[in-house]
Amino acid sequence: MSAHPAASPSAIQHDGRDRLILSLDTALRAAFGEHVAARPCPKPVVASDALGADEGDAALSPEDKRLSAALMRVNHVGEVCAQALYASQAWGTRDPLLKAQFEAAAREEVDHLAWTEQRLKELGGRTSLLNPLWYAGSFAIGLIAARAGDRHSLGFVVETERQVEAHLNEHMDRLPAADMASRAIVAQMRDDEVAHADAAEKAGGVPLPAPVRGLMKLVAKVMTATAHRI
Repeated sequence: MSAHPAASPSAIQHDGRDRLILSLDTALRAAFGEHVAARPCPKPVVASDALGADEGDAALSPEDKRLSAALMRVNHVGEVCAQALYASQAWGTRDPLLKAQFEAAAREEVDHLAWTEQRLKELGGRTSLLNPLWYAGSFAIGLIAARAGDRHSLGFVVETERQVEAHLNEHMDRLPAADMASRAIVAQMRDDEVAHADAAEKAGGVPLPAPVRGLMKLVAKVMTATAHRI
């Protein structure tokens, strides 16, 4: 005899409904809400005490500000996608420890959302008008990864975060040299993404097939090119 009675159909239905409501709430918050970071926004190491964000931005030309805002909008979209991916993968796993790992990573990514939102405001920019679309598409992709099993789901996290790391390194090269505030944020985001990839790899993530990795890069390229403008 089982030590734990099977859940009744009504209990299962109720649990599924609650999870759906929570997922919709997460989606709306990620796509439309303003976020509050648990950690302070990263600041430039050089002259951080002497210059505030406004004073540092005074050295940026209008062209520099437009470029920085476009790049930070792309980064914000990436964090909206990260919320969707982690939410769907947490939903798709039956392993409570893995679910907790996905949820912890998602909470850390909320800091990135808050930082990029704040920086966009300082630069006079805006978030992407397509955030609901980015979230929905990423949620669907995360569910597909979860259906492939936990090891492949973790492998998907590893590959995603490695690609994000490369993307952030590229942004460090493209950001105006004088935009130290954006550079500090991107540098911390990159360090966090590396840690997420390492944790997923340590938890048992397996390498994805080359065609899957190539498709992920193609989708990311379309997303970044679009978010740069819209």
